[in-house]
Amino acid sequence: MIGSVLRIYQSHEDSPFHRLKPGSRRPYLVYLRLMEAEIGDVRIDAVTGLQVKRWHAAWSDAGAKPAAGQTRVSVLKAALTFCVVAGHRSCRILRDDIRELRLPAPRPRSMYATVDQVRRAIAAAHAMRRPSLALCYAVQFETALRQWDAAGQWYPLADPTICSVVYGQSKWAGLEWRHIGEDLVLRYTPSKTRASSGAEVVIDLRLCPMVLEEMARVPVEARSGPLIVNEATGRPYMEQQFIGAWRRVREAAGLPPELWSRDLRASAITEGRGGGALTDDAAKVAGHTKARTTADVYDRERLEAHRRFATARLGRRAPKSEA
Repeated sequence: MIGSVLRIYQSHEDSPFHRLKPGSRRPYLVYLRLMEAEIGDVRIDAVTGLQVKRWHAAWSDAGAKPAAGQTRVSVLKAALTFCVVAGHRSCRILRDDIRELRLPAPRPRSMYATVDQVRRAIAAAHAMRRPSLALCYAVQFETALRQWDAAGQWYPLADPTICSVVYGQSKWAGLEWRHIGEDLVLRYTPSKTRASSGAEVVIDLRLCPMVLEEMARVPVEARSGPLIVNEATGRPYMEQQFIGAWRRVREAAGLPPELWSRDLRASAITEGRGGGALTDDAAKVAGHTKARTTADVYDRERLEAHRRFATARLGRRAPKSEA
């Protein structure tokens, strides 16, 4: 039964499900639960690729919700793949049939924020007396770090990720003040590469004026532990707290309702490329790796890449002289 496959994927001690980051695990749990209710009692050997295609059409609401359909199929495929590896050979045929499907996918996001919009979001955060959010938005936009690296993520206690904050049954890891050196160079290994390539981003904050302006508001004695702390709790933001705060900031700043906080990373790359930054530099700033680079050169290349990248961005912000 498909329900058995989904449960094995969630419960087996060797399943890659346990290595999912919090941001990925939450939607996986949602769709695992939904699929068990929808198709859990269907026999594996009674399903064909065409049946999965029909399910995808229904899950996608005839194309109105393509992400819902795509995510369900991805989760089902991941569960089947693990069960194949775990010795359940009957799952292989359906897994391979799904791989052959060509299903409609969501369109890539094209939304990004301008520097003026980011400044408005920062101003709105201050008006709400949430300087932590203002600093977070500045870091996301100026450094191109992912949202959940800037704000951090909460993990289950059993997760192997090394964390610096523990609260209740959860622990937190993310950007901390210790990642910023006295030379104002930020060195950080993003969560996405921490367990794989180990790629580190190296950012010269002297070329990130929005970040410097927000950092200047933080007393020196308060510059320890997590960089972004919820003023209401004294701890890093929980996911729903952060998302809810962004909605309020976005509305107060008059930003498009389609703009997500995590779009600030894409906004950084868009501004840099629009200002003439090299694609290779943008890739390094974003934390992408090149296998041929040695550890010593890698560091220097990333720092110089950021300086060229940031200079291109700042040049685009400069007011145009009148002819």
